[in-house]
Amino acid sequence: MPQDSTRTARLEARIAPAALAVVRRAAELQGRSVSDFVVAAAQEAANRTIEEMQIIRLSVEDQRVFAAAILDPPPPSPALLRGVAAHQRLIRDI
Repeated sequence: MPQDSTRTARLEARIAPAALAVVRRAAELQGRSVSDFVVAAAQEAANRTIEEMQIIRLSVEDQRVFAAAILDPPPPSPALLRGVAAHQRLIRDI
């Protein structure tokens, strides 16, 4: 079996015998090696986790409030105006 030249790192893990039996069975059902199955499953889980952390989910009411704030934003607060002025002074002094 030729070795994939893109594989450069090794991952090791301990697994309970019963869990390994399930993984072996699933790998067989997909016609994959246990290693290929585990790597693919880990990548899928990692991608799903990253996606879940990067996507903000809002309720319908929260979506409405968010859209309203974008379409008709409130006037700037005094603190925001002070921050803008401080930023402009900082940039001007550079």
